[in-house]
Amino acid sequence: MNRVDELAQRLVQHVEQTAQRIAALHVHGAPSSAIQAHFSQLLKGKLGFREEVVLTPQEGLVTQARPDFIFTLDPGRGVLAEVERGGATTNNHDLKDLWKAHVAVDAQHLFLMVPKNNWRSDGSPREKPFPLVARRLGAFFGDPRREIDVVSVHVFGY
Repeated sequence: MNRVDELAQRLVQHVEQTAQRIAALHVHGAPSSAIQAHFSQLLKGKLGFREEVVLTPQEGLVTQARPDFIFTLDPGRGVLAEVERGGATTNNHDLKDLWKAHVAVDAQHLFLMVPKNNWRSDGSPREKPFPLVARRLGAFFGDPRREIDVVSVHVFGY
């Protein structure tokens, strides 16, 4: 967990230090690939995450799950990182990302980057995904009946 927390802290610092750049990229109609490329500079370029890697297949489970980023902590241990934009809650991408982490045999932690606001074409806020995602994913922790095979989830608002 210490290593995961260190990585999370570096990501928090990155979001804070590049907030103006992120705001310029996260505008109505902009491609989500621009946001992913921005986070790739830190995750892949400086922290050693790998990008767009298909997860290890499991017997009995047919999936070609491919997170945006993955970081290997130890053999069979790792962190998935997903960058969401418009569909974080409207298309349940946050829950799909949690499912990816749940079924991954080589990752037990999830970093999820979601917008604080999504925008309309006139520049006004359309929705606020960050608090909703934090609440939805938090529901999977704290009650043994709802627990999943994910040790930690860090939600980063940009």
